[in-house]
Amino acid sequence: MADAAAQGEVVFNRSKAAAAAGAVLSWLSFLFGVFVQILRGTPSWAQVLLSVVGLRGRFLSSSSSPAFKPLPSDPPPPPFEKLTVVLDLDETLVCAYETSSLPAIVRSQAIEAGLKCFELECISAEKDVEGKPKVNHVTVFERPGLHEFLQQLSEFADLILFTAGLEGYASPLVDKIDIGSKFSLRLYRPATVSTEFREHVKDLSCLSKDPCRIVIVDNNPFSFLLQPLNGIPCVPFSAGQPFDEQLITVLLPLLKHLSLQKDVRPVLYERFHMPEWFQKHGIPPSTQSL
Repeated sequence: MADAAAQGEVVFNRSKAAAAAGAVLSWLSFLFGVFVQILRGTPSWAQVLLSVVGLRGRFLSSSSSPAFKPLPSDPPPPPFEKLTVVLDLDETLVCAYETSSLPAIVRSQAIEAGLKCFELECISAEKDVEGKPKVNHVTVFERPGLHEFLQQLSEFADLILFTAGLEGYASPLVDKIDIGSKFSLRLYRPATVSTEFREHVKDLSCLSKDPCRIVIVDNNPFSFLLQPLNGIPCVPFSAGQPFDEQLITVLLPLLKHLSLQKDVRPVLYERFHMPEWFQKHGIPPSTQSL
C-alpha cells in the first residue's frame, strides 16, 4: 500500500510539473505573439495590456505620443531682387530701314529666309515745307526669336527699353513688338547723357542705385561706357542675317545665369573684360563708374 501511495504521489507531482511547464510555455507563447504584433506595428488589445503593466510607453507609439520633430535648420537666404535688364532697340532687337531706300532684293531675300517684318509710319524731327512734322515710312525686321526672348526674359527679369532713337520713331515701333506690355519703362534719346568721349551714353545709375542686379544689352558698347561691368555687347543685327541666333542661343542663357547671381559684375567682367576694352579705345578708367 505504501509503495502504491508513493507512486501515486510521484505521478501527481509529474502531472503538476507538466501543467506548470505548459502554463509557462503558453505564457511565453503569448508574450512572443504580443511582441510580434509590436514589431509589425499591428494595433491589438495587447496594447491595452502592455499599457497596464507599464510597457506601452517603452515599446509602442500611439496617436497621443508626440511626433518626432527634426532639429531646426537655418532659414533659407532671402531671395535676390529681380534682375533688371535694359535692352537697346535698333540692331539689338530689330533693324529698320527707310522703305524708299531699302533695295527690293534685300527685302525679298530676308522675307523668303523667314525674317518677320512690318511697315511703320514714324513722325520725324524734320519739318516739311509747310512747317509740319514729316512722316517717314520705315520697314522694320524683327530679330529671330524676338517674341520668345521677351516672353521668357520677362518671367525672371524686369525689362526696360532704352534707345538713343527719337521717341517719334521708336515709340510706335516698340508698340508693335511689345506684346503684353513687357517693358516696365521706355527711355528715348533725351534720357541719354553726353560725355567727353561719346554722345548718347546710357547712364544706368538713373535706373538703379544697386549696380549688382542690373545689366544692359546693346550692340554699341560705348552706350554703357559709364558702367562697363554691367554691359553685354551683342552682335549687331541686320536684314542680311536671317538665321541669327543671338537672342535665344546666346543672350537668354547668359541672362538666366546672371539672374541667379548676387552680383552680376564679376561674371560679366570674366566674360567680356570691358574695362580693358574701353582703355584700348582711349577711354580711361576714371571715366568708368565701376
